[in-house]
Amino acid sequence: MEHASVVALAKAFAIGIGSIGPALAIGKLVAKAMEAIGRNPEASGKIFVPMLLGAAFAEAIAIYALVVVFTLK
Repeated sequence: MEHASVVALAKAFAIGIGSIGPALAIGKLVAKAMEAIGRNPEASGKIFVPMLLGAAFAEAIAIYALVVVFTLK
């Protein structure tokens, strides 16, 4: 294999594997938050902000994977 094709595959695997975890985490986070709001609608204000913060932190991990992809040469 040529160097360029190996780098392309490495980039694809890095972003693919690096985004699976955060995607699953965000999906589970939002599902559990909606379930909690459905059980107790009065607590939606207390649940919504931590849910958004958790989603942002999980998304940051995917952004780190994207940075790794851009640094591969």
